[in-house]
Amino acid sequence: MRTRLVAAVLACAAAAALVACDPADGGGPGRHGKPGGLQRKVVPVFVGMGLQSAQDAARERGFRSLRSHDALGRGRMQAFDRNWKVCSQNVAAGTTVSTGTTLDFGAVKLEESCPARDQAAPSVTGGRMPDFKGRSVKAARAALAANTSLTVKDASAHHRWVLMESNWQVCSQTPGPGARLKGQPVSFTAVKFGESCP
Repeated sequence: MRTRLVAAVLACAAAAALVACDPADGGGPGRHGKPGGLQRKVVPVFVGMGLQSAQDAARERGFRSLRSHDALGRGRMQAFDRNWKVCSQNVAAGTTVSTGTTLDFGAVKLEESCPARDQAAPSVTGGRMPDFKGRSVKAARAALAANTSLTVKDASAHHRWVLMESNWQVCSQTPGPGARLKGQPVSFTAVKFGESCP
């Protein structure tokens, strides 16, 4: 029984080593002797393209490490890339970089306007409560410690459930901005984006 287990472990290790060194997936030396077959390429202009088109164009140029994020700082996932457009790119167009470089696209939904600059997700610094007003509930939750007790209520008179937190903006918060965070519960009131806080 032990012999079979050792043989299985060795077979798995050998298979993993072969996959890791496959030049086709960039894991080993390429045809030109460069690690992973990486090349240096000029980064094109992606801003203004649909997100899916930008990703396809990047792949055609040999870039494989691609990311995207919500340029409005709401923490929304780009689940259907064709419904998003590129507002910014982390590597300036015209820059020559390795095809192993990660390209990150800031994107908004097609019907939205691009912000003047990417809105960074809020973060807790110095153990103090940030001002979350106007930020998405999802981004606010992500900024707080994972063990924070958090209550979110509809600020309108409709008493709706706050389900898709990236679609809701914070109207008020307890504790207030600047308060020291000591593990106390946090509460938000919120309305949907496009609605006014009462």
